[in-house]
Amino acid sequence: MPERRALFTRSLKKPYPIAARGEGPWLWDSSDIRYLDFCASAVVNFIGHGDQDVTRAIADQLQQLEFVHSSQFVTDASEQFAQDILDFAGPHFADGAVFFTSEGSEANETALKLARQYQVEIGQPQRSQVLCRRQAYHGATIGAMSLSDNRKRKEIYTPLLHEFPRVSTPYCYRCTYGCDHCGDKYASEVDAALDRLGDSLAAFFFEPISGATIGAAVPPDGYLLRATEACRAKGVLIVADEVMTGFGRTGRNFAVDHWRVAPDLLVVGKGIASGYLPLGAVIASRKVVDTIAAGTGALVHGFTYNAHPVACAAGREVLRKTRMLVGEALSEDAHRECPGTWMRNGLHRLRDHPSVGDVRGKGLIWAVEFVSDKMTRSPFPPSRNYSLQVAAAATRRGLLTYPMQGCVDGINGDHLVLAPPAIIAEEEMFWAIEQLSAAIHETESKG
Repeated sequence: MPERRALFTRSLKKPYPIAARGEGPWLWDSSDIRYLDFCASAVVNFIGHGDQDVTRAIADQLQQLEFVHSSQFVTDASEQFAQDILDFAGPHFADGAVFFTSEGSEANETALKLARQYQVEIGQPQRSQVLCRRQAYHGATIGAMSLSDNRKRKEIYTPLLHEFPRVSTPYCYRCTYGCDHCGDKYASEVDAALDRLGDSLAAFFFEPISGATIGAAVPPDGYLLRATEACRAKGVLIVADEVMTGFGRTGRNFAVDHWRVAPDLLVVGKGIASGYLPLGAVIASRKVVDTIAAGTGALVHGFTYNAHPVACAAGREVLRKTRMLVGEALSEDAHRECPGTWMRNGLHRLRDHPSVGDVRGKGLIWAVEFVSDKMTRSPFPPSRNYSLQVAAAATRRGLLTYPMQGCVDGINGDHLVLAPPAIIAEEEMFWAIEQLSAAIHETESKG
């Protein structure tokens, strides 16, 4: 048992090194041990650590004004950043509005309430249900956890949660439909749910590319567009959770852009401020904003720190850097020289390992799934903690990854999420993949 700290850490049975500083894709602990942050600190940092322009933007705002409450004032920092985000989100969000939160869970909580209020404002108070997906994760608050289906994280709290109706999440490595026209078949599940639930549905929540629970599962072409168009035709709001995939992470401004999907609400976090300060947001389309404005005129919701001016000043400078880096995450063209293609090409070589069942992802968010038998795709027993063992072996080599369990059914299945900052250099990328390969080999050798 490690020495008890005053800080309530993620695990009270695990010792943690003390982080001391960061620069680019690297972190150092208090013993001056260096780690390459190959998971962007839980898929947060896109522009790299220690950016002095962001630091100055924070300091400049602090010298002017540290905080005001959003019930009394707006600030230039929040208003200008909101407009920058609408521009970045594209024409579909022109004349929309941005509601800032402190992180992604709060943003999904906000989207849930906003979707409900929208339906009430248009005279549809019976619409109180939300369609969600199996093996999804939307956050740690009670509302966001109700939307989620991450069994390990929510099981203990189930008596506190609302149970929403669900459809399958496309997961091609373990495809329910054997990848036989599976895009249409997964979309048909949404069609069937819309018919079954009728005008009780307020919204459809989905991650365009699965986050931590399954790990970077990319949907088949056609699925998202068909599913969301069916929702729109039935008056169901479309809510895309891009907390992990937004702000350049997939090689587009937002992951929905790959499939020409236009959500009514876009939920963001993590990359919006690249970890420099806590920040999240809901980007609302004009349709939603106009409805509230023409009705009651106020969202029945709020947080003490929403639209925090210092966080918005940090986010605005981060977005300026992000605009220049989005193209660095592109991975579709295997011959293009950039971090996205280096990562794609390098990670696919890991398939030669006996325990690597799948390598999947897009841009600069990928996952490696481990199996005990490649032919049957059988997962390791959960007690083996295979992904945690690989992650620990990688950490000993100076490489940070994001280990998860439960991708198969919420309990079984091991994978690593990998998502480096976009400023990673080619030699750093291939060094990271070499260390990960060695960590996998070490774990395999233990039998």
